[in-house]
Amino acid sequence: MSLIKITLFASFLFAIASVAFGEMATQDKSDSGKTEAKDRKAVSKSAKEEGQTPAQPVGTPPPRKESKAIEATAIFEQSGILTPRGKFVFEPSLQYANSSSNRVAVVGYTVIPSFIVGAIEVKEVEDNSLVAALGIRYGITNRFEAEVKVPYVYRSDSSSTVSEGAQVPDKVFSADGNDIGDVEFGVRYQINQPSGDGAYFIAGLRAKSNTGKDSFEVAIDPVTNLATELPTGSGFWAIQPSITAIYPSDPAVLFGSISYLYNVERNATIGGVKSRIDPGDIIGFNFGLGFALNERTSLSIGYDHSVVGRVKANGTPLPTSLVTQVGILLIGYSFKYGEKNSLSISLGAGLTESAPDVQLTLRVPMTL
Repeated sequence: MSLIKITLFASFLFAIASVAFGEMATQDKSDSGKTEAKDRKAVSKSAKEEGQTPAQPVGTPPPRKESKAIEATAIFEQSGILTPRGKFVFEPSLQYANSSSNRVAVVGYTVIPSFIVGAIEVKEVEDNSLVAALGIRYGITNRFEAEVKVPYVYRSDSSSTVSEGAQVPDKVFSADGNDIGDVEFGVRYQINQPSGDGAYFIAGLRAKSNTGKDSFEVAIDPVTNLATELPTGSGFWAIQPSITAIYPSDPAVLFGSISYLYNVERNATIGGVKSRIDPGDIIGFNFGLGFALNERTSLSIGYDHSVVGRVKANGTPLPTSLVTQVGILLIGYSFKYGEKNSLSISLGAGLTESAPDVQLTLRVPMTL
């Protein structure tokens, strides 16, 4: 099954590369076509001076007006804006996420709903993460770009446990970790160029490395069985193809995408036993709506959802592993403060139990 997946992803990458190189050739022809157009313009001018009427093309549609609200798609990690040919875009970003939960455990049994026999244990867990990243995009053609993203991760987790009758927590545990995260790189290609009302479609292919420190490399406390240092990476290589659709309708724009992240299996030692670990693949989709308030400002709202598969060891799902649903509601604001610079802020609120309670993201793309 893994061989079939890898073959499909390789075919997907080859298709994007083939179309992209075709686009580059088309772009070169377009450049030479501009020179020919200048020559035709000169001939037309000469004919006009001599009183002749030059031939005019028939049925050519006017150029389509681009919607400024496309910048609103920046609330998602993969925006809908492609980098112009020969241009670099540097995008520093900062993302903060917080999750907290209270878990109640009963060691015993219930006789009736209002009467419990056994000990009650309440556990409060607080998770915080801060990710600073630098993304670099380069426009190979006007419809094809390459990108790389290097993150640095800081994480801090703490938990406290209170047993029945206790006034203060009887168990407190905290851990943190900071290091480089998983470096990402990929390509994106605009499939079509609608001449009238219609949607833009963008195909993407992203690869995620395992450069961050993973959970198999950190020390484990023998008493609590918890990590004394938090990992900053997943520990697995991953490949993610995606398709994004953007439908401009000034002053608004509709956008959405669907993706599939395939995590590559690896050998790891768990509890002294060497196993083949598959962390589970992820199906993701998102959609949203953006509004251009004026020439510089846009607002957007969207929803992002991921379905994370079960973790497997040697091809068998682990008994404690479940399919996880992660849903986040996003509200974003984008402001263009210069000809080549802009700023976008998005606020996310988790709608599922596994999603972060709060997610705040700041991006500052700069075009060179």
